Amino acid sequence: MKAILFAAAFGLFFSLVGTPILIRILARHGYGQMIRDDGPQAHHSKRGTPTMGGIAFILATLMAYVLTHLIMGTQFTVSGVLVLFLFAGMGLVGFLDDYIKIVKQRSLGLRAKAKMAGQLIVGIVFAVAALRFPDPAGTTPASTKLSFVTDFGWSLGPVLFAVWALFMILAMSNGVNLTDGLDGLATGASVMVFGAYVFIGIWEYGQTCGSAATAGPNCYQVRDPLDLAVVAAALMGACFGFLWWNTSPAKIFMGDTGSLALGGALAGLAICSHTEMLLAILGGLFVLITLSVIIQVSSFRMTGRRVFKMAPLQHHFELKGWSEVLIVVRFWIIQGLCVAVGLGLFYAGWVTS
Repeated sequence: MKAILFAAAFGLFFSLVGTPILIRILARHGYGQMIRDDGPQAHHSKRGTPTMGGIAFILATLMAYVLTHLIMGTQFTVSGVLVLFLFAGMGLVGFLDDYIKIVKQRSLGLRAKAKMAGQLIVGIVFAVAALRFPDPAGTTPASTKLSFVTDFGWSLGPVLFAVWALFMILAMSNGVNLTDGLDGLATGASVMVFGAYVFIGIWEYGQTCGSAATAGPNCYQVRDPLDLAVVAAALMGACFGFLWWNTSPAKIFMGDTGSLALGGALAGLAICSHTEMLLAILGGLFVLITLSVIIQVSSFRMTGRRVFKMAPLQHHFELKGWSEVLIVVRFWIIQGLCVAVGLGLFYAGWVTS
């Protein structure tokens, strides 16, 4: 368990110290945020704020994970490395998008097809690799079965599993991207979900089917659950450190570099811990905000009318006169409730199994 504390502490330290260094580098090169003219007018004061801040917590997480294993003298695990690959790979796609927005002065960044292609390539590599590398018991990082609090139902097979994994990766990465519209909103919400996965990893490790003492009908057939908790702790600590600088008034934005990376990490943790559908509850705020966009677009195309003043949902409340801090805090409360319900369901699934 010391590894989890080390990972969280290192992630927090590297991000807390590294983010202001990144702010100075980005500001020196003029890599500032572009603001859409059709967005809330209050956001125009944020024009020029350094962006691509996701670089800070991506590097902090990777350094925290590596340093933790070096200090503890433990080996890297396939599950941990795969989640970090997905995290960094999606971050790279987001970085290219941010870089084109800033350097090329093209507000939409990467072309839609190029951005989708990058996400698909990273997602496919993850999905294929996750069904390989079995441990001595034959357990691979991912399972072809659907999962809620554990695996259930029939096997999807490798092809359908890859499609399902890609759907999860794209949905979560774009969900976090849509949520990242107010100072600290997506970062703070992500901290809570990563904290939940620290608990889930520890619990699955204590009740693993690989132990003769805990093997039984309600054990977890999950590969490397403790290392997944280490990854989640490193992510949680790094996001906490970044939040110090990202909270209102933000000194730096995470950009697509950060939001796509965080969404990929969440999907990777859910797939490798066999809690895929539970992620929709644990990350309930991301789902809610994504649904607001789907509802808005569908309503306008079908009826010509808008349900919200503006989508995503946080901008609707901005136009209703709520302050940015008020929206962020109340949305954090909603996210906290989602995590509490999700963890309650996870524990109830173990008790009643």
